[in-house]
Amino acid sequence: MPSRHISPQSFDEILSDLGDDPAIPDPHGIRKSTAPKAANPQSQNKTEGRQSLEALSSSAFFAQLQKLGVFIGIGACLIGLCFALFFTLDSAKSSSEALVQDSQHQNSALQKELALVRTEFQNNLDDLYEEIDLLEVSIHSLKNNKPPSKTISKTPSTPNESELKTWRFLGTAQIRGSHQAFFHTGKRNVVFEKGALVLGDWRLTQIEKELVALTHPMGKTLLLKPSKPD
Repeated sequence: MPSRHISPQSFDEILSDLGDDPAIPDPHGIRKSTAPKAANPQSQNKTEGRQSLEALSSSAFFAQLQKLGVFIGIGACLIGLCFALFFTLDSAKSSSEALVQDSQHQNSALQKELALVRTEFQNNLDDLYEEIDLLEVSIHSLKNNKPPSKTISKTPSTPNESELKTWRFLGTAQIRGSHQAFFHTGKRNVVFEKGALVLGDWRLTQIEKELVALTHPMGKTLLLKPSKPD
């Protein structure tokens, strides 16, 4: 076999790659491992399991943290709603109290006005009763002090008046300075001068073309107008 020339440096590198010979004891610990030892599979599995658990726990923590954030948001919304509801109820309560106070003031004012109206009505009613009493007293006094009624007696008719009313005045005439009047008594025609007695105490006191006047001593005067021809 041909000889090979290996440099010390190459030899050291080879030895380093091969590692220490476990058959040669090293009680004093002179040899030092230059190459990394192979990792133990069990410890590697444990490390990987620990890392997996840590990753799982980390992801679970983040998931729980997200859920907790959702719950915190929901809780904050609920708290906000509670505050809003509280303020709304407080405002409604204040408004209702203000309305109740206003209604109470209005009711008090209406009661005062109603009391005034009742008082005024009662006063007017009392005045009316007093007026009615006075009126009744006045009527009663009038009934008691009523003057006796006077019977108006008809003026008795003057004698021969009714008969003269049946006469017809026919007209007038002047003869020799005498003024005369013509009548029809219902039986015959008669003529009388002015100033003559016509019937009983009736005297012819006035002769005109349109009428004649007959006067009685008792103060009665009878006027006769010309009658229209039939």
